[in-house]
Amino acid sequence: MHCVFSTQERRPLLTAAIRERLWPYLGGIAREHDMKALVIGGVGDHVHLLLSLPATLSISKAMQLLKGNSSKWL
Repeated sequence: MHCVFSTQERRPLLTAAIRERLWPYLGGIAREHDMKALVIGGVGDHVHLLLSLPATLSISKAMQLLKGNSSKWL
């Protein structure tokens, strides 16, 4: 699945320093929930994820886990 999500109001809050730490963090969340993060990237105002999901995990639940946990971390 190719998933894209943005910052609130598409504000450019994801600086290069934050992105450098955020991509591995998102990868860790994916691993914890049996997802495979094939590619993670993005720019200052949005994130792209190319994910392989297990059959037991819906897309909406995967996004809830990734967005929710990373948002709290930030």
